[in-house]
Amino acid sequence: MAKKTAVIDLGSNSVRMVVFERTSRYGFFICSEHKKKVRLGENAYNNNKILQEEAMLKAEKALAYFKEKALKEKCRKIIAVGTSALRDAPNAKDFIARIAKNVGLNIKCINGKTESFLGGLAALNLLSNIQNATTIDIGGGSTELCLIKEGKIIDCISLDLGTVRLKEIFYDTKRLNALDQFIQEALMQVPKRFQNDNIIAIGGSLRALSNSIMKKNSYPLKMIHNFSYSFEKEKNHIEKIQNAKNLVDFNIKKDRFDTIKEGCVIFLALAKNLKAKNIITSAVGVREGVFLSNLFQKYTKIKNDTTDFSKFNAKFPPNFNPSLKSLQDRFNIDYSDKSAYFANKLFDTLLPIHKVDINFKKDLLNAAKLAHIGERINFYFANEHSAYMALNGLHFGFSHKEILLISTLLKANGKKINPFAIEHIKELLPNNHILTWLNFILALAKKLAKDTDINLDFMLKNHTLYIYSDKKQIYFSKEEIKKISKPKLIILAFNQKN
Repeated sequence: MAKKTAVIDLGSNSVRMVVFERTSRYGFFICSEHKKKVRLGENAYNNNKILQEEAMLKAEKALAYFKEKALKEKCRKIIAVGTSALRDAPNAKDFIARIAKNVGLNIKCINGKTESFLGGLAALNLLSNIQNATTIDIGGGSTELCLIKEGKIIDCISLDLGTVRLKEIFYDTKRLNALDQFIQEALMQVPKRFQNDNIIAIGGSLRALSNSIMKKNSYPLKMIHNFSYSFEKEKNHIEKIQNAKNLVDFNIKKDRFDTIKEGCVIFLALAKNLKAKNIITSAVGVREGVFLSNLFQKYTKIKNDTTDFSKFNAKFPPNFNPSLKSLQDRFNIDYSDKSAYFANKLFDTLLPIHKVDINFKKDLLNAAKLAHIGERINFYFANEHSAYMALNGLHFGFSHKEILLISTLLKANGKKINPFAIEHIKELLPNNHILTWLNFILALAKKLAKDTDINLDFMLKNHTLYIYSDKKQIYFSKEEIKKISKPKLIILAFNQKN
């Protein structure tokens, strides 16, 4: 697979391109994103679904622009897919041939189930710990649902419910009296097994709703991916957006004004039908799914009558995270550094007195793996650089709580954590006891790793942590170690094995 890959998604409402760069076999990050609102499906739904010349011309210009951008960014591979408006159109083949001739891009028109699967594949791999959920991906022409159970994609369906479709058929023609029946008929196609407590919200309309909720609630982290909220608590807010006359009051961007109400109608109907409780926002969808299907080398042309999805499921190796690996790759992290190794042993040794939940050890070890990353920018204030890079680089596969904990530990670097400095994110961090112990363990492991690459043993006895070297007397920076903010009733002692 090429080092840089551009994926173009030609939807009913807009054309988007994402440029991915691989740093290793599975490590990657997003270099850039581009969007053009061309509305390929404009005036098609009231004209026998035929793509109109003006819309096709705008799409052609956008695709030519995207190809030029991709080549300038040195992409070795460009993948273009078309969704609802294209697969509905009787003249789709003519348009695809026109783009191949005039632009030099080969567009692959994917069916509804494939589109649904690709969105589910992206969410399953790039959100945090998804085991059981149903995705809702609202587009301009259709809405896709993907059922995930026990960490695997079980089923996919596509509904003819899209924001542009509803706008042109019902809102523009003032036929709102027929809208409810249209939606109810679509909902009848959704099997009961798709009902789920957890709903993954995909697509521009649902990201806009999540952004509005985040701002309303003064959410402390400006990160839409993995943001979650209670449907019951926010249902009233979404209904207000649906009926609002002035959308500016709800922090909705202007480019969403003309279709956000249709998005609300579809989402509210589906969320109620699926008995949703918790909504998880996904910033990834079809484009990331296309990239992952190439990365995993999985054939994803799913037939409409396919019921067995087992051969299409693919996930990263156990205990692997693409964002963490990408940071390590890009900034040449020294893999011989024993910070994570010592942190693991210290956590286990001190468990009888710190009694921190074992689940926090994963966050501790991930912080240890990035403990020196800030030094790649500048040795001075390296801990602050590390914290910033973790906060902005651990995009995929980490919850907001995990990202903030890792960033906070890296920034503290063994110094006492100022409660006023974390007041704005306090609701997303563990309590002070946990923070104090993890901060101490990480800082001690980092200091020990700086002094030696020899294996050390640790023993806890009467609140004293004995640190043993196995071969020879090792110089430890005891003065620096003394500066580490320690929990109460813990003493350090250094010894050589007999």
